[in-house]
Amino acid sequence: MGGGFYGAALALESARRHGHRTVLVERGPSLLGRASYANQARVHHGYHYPRSVVTAARSRVNLPRFRREFADAVVGDFRSLYAIARGFSNVSAAQFERFCTRVGAPLAPAPPSLSRLFDAERIEAVFLVDEPAFDATVLRDGMIAALDAAGVEVHTGREAVRVRPGSGLEVDVADAAGHERTLGADEVFLCTYARTNHVLAASGLPRIPLKHEIAEIALIEPAPELAALGITVMCGPFFSTMPFPARGLHSLSHVRYTPHAAWTEGDGTEAWEDPYAILEGYARRSRVREMIQDARRYVPALAQSRPADSLWEVKTVLPKNDVDDGRPILYRADHGLRGLHVIMGSKIDNVYDVLEAVDAPVVEARG
Repeated sequence: MGGGFYGAALALESARRHGHRTVLVERGPSLLGRASYANQARVHHGYHYPRSVVTAARSRVNLPRFRREFADAVVGDFRSLYAIARGFSNVSAAQFERFCTRVGAPLAPAPPSLSRLFDAERIEAVFLVDEPAFDATVLRDGMIAALDAAGVEVHTGREAVRVRPGSGLEVDVADAAGHERTLGADEVFLCTYARTNHVLAASGLPRIPLKHEIAEIALIEPAPELAALGITVMCGPFFSTMPFPARGLHSLSHVRYTPHAAWTEGDGTEAWEDPYAILEGYARRSRVREMIQDARRYVPALAQSRPADSLWEVKTVLPKNDVDDGRPILYRADHGLRGLHVIMGSKIDNVYDVLEAVDAPVVEARG
């Protein structure tokens, strides 16, 4: 249940490898339409996580396979730069180099033609790295075609309401009008991301500690000298801007201004309150100008960038990873019911870790 990239990949793997009837249910009007789209579209190669070697190493391992299997969606026609700030950074340039050597992530000093785009008084070093983006619309269309070819039954505009024991498992699914039908299944993979506890609570099952943020990814028209670049300033209260291929723009994300609100389920809100309902009721005042104003101190040319749009989404993480910025995948097998497996993905290329962990699940649905 849940038609983001992780849910779709699990359904595809199940149908391809086992040939069983597989049903994929997505609440929205299309697959890969929420967190799989509203993000920076970065295919991680490990550089982003100098304080979480495990997350970095898994990204480093998984990127080559993602590049092969989703080649049509991977966009690498730009140069990616990581810069280390002199002040307020959690790592120095020397530490960042040692970290990259440790995880095997290639990097080189940026040439002077690129280094001079940065304010030398605020930036200690600039590195040229290997890190592409992905086109979320191409990825979505390719996944839809692959699911169709594999015979997966895809139902959009349908919401997984609850899971309960029956002859195996039974899943109550509602359409937009609230009309319910029941699907029977041998196994159910709950991949509903921010709504995980919403479904678990309705099912009378144990909830999982989760932290949510209302996040704004700004989309900008970059200054001409930045159009073919992706820039990330590490590692602290800084920013990142890079191509967003699905819109032909650049994304701009800022550690201080991208998160608009945050809460831990059970802390000031009921554990089963729908985070997407909270997002819908949120007054969306963009902070893109604050992002640009701060980021221009490090990359002066950003002052010539123009705001174009913003993507608003709920970002969900495990509370314990506030300390190290790690992004492990949540996987709870047989969570409260035998055959009910809860999965919450993280970085898009780390989907292979899930496929290995569940050992190509069999998901046979009836009803």
